[in-house]
Amino acid sequence: MNTAEIQNIISRQFADPQTAHDLQKLLKAVARQHGAEPGAQELAQGSSFICNYLEQVPYLLTVAWTSAKNVGLEDEITRILEMVESYWIEDDDVIPDSLGVFGLLDDAYCSMASMQAVSNLYRMQTGKHLFPDDLTAANEVMHKIIGEPYTTELDELVSEAIEDAGVGEAVRRLASPEKQKLLDSQATIWNHGPVSQLPVNQLKGLGLLDEPE
Repeated sequence: MNTAEIQNIISRQFADPQTAHDLQKLLKAVARQHGAEPGAQELAQGSSFICNYLEQVPYLLTVAWTSAKNVGLEDEITRILEMVESYWIEDDDVIPDSLGVFGLLDDAYCSMASMQAVSNLYRMQTGKHLFPDDLTAANEVMHKIIGEPYTTELDELVSEAIEDAGVGEAVRRLASPEKQKLLDSQATIWNHGPVSQLPVNQLKGLGLLDEPE
């Protein structure tokens, strides 16, 4: 997994002075679609969230590979990471890479949604979290930022990758009593609950958080 190249792609984009302007423009449009009129602070917080989301990708891909390897899912996670890496490197994306920072949002979402899908399947079968970060809330926000029709295509891509890699069946095998004893003996801190999550509470002013019922 060449996370160094992914990091280089992200770093080059952040070095482009146009990136900050493009993020503000995007967030204004997204917020208005959700009935919000954000001020400068809300836009800055939204931009910070997107940058943090992108910056976390190489780190979390490395954590995902290590965590999956430790519980016997090395082959399955390798197939998914190969898909993720290919998506970052190749030009045939849902959102073209030529669109600057816009063109990286789908790459990052594809990466993060894939990792969360693996962790969710693992938790459903074992009752334990596979990775230290719960990406659910952050992915839901990014889903709204990217919007349709792109997110439907991205979610289908992730689902196909998970199915093709055989993650569901592999995790079910791990849920056997014998495997559970082994997993318990090799447990890491995040097997029993996520350590952290990307904060999203500051994004309310952008209309990106669902109101509690």
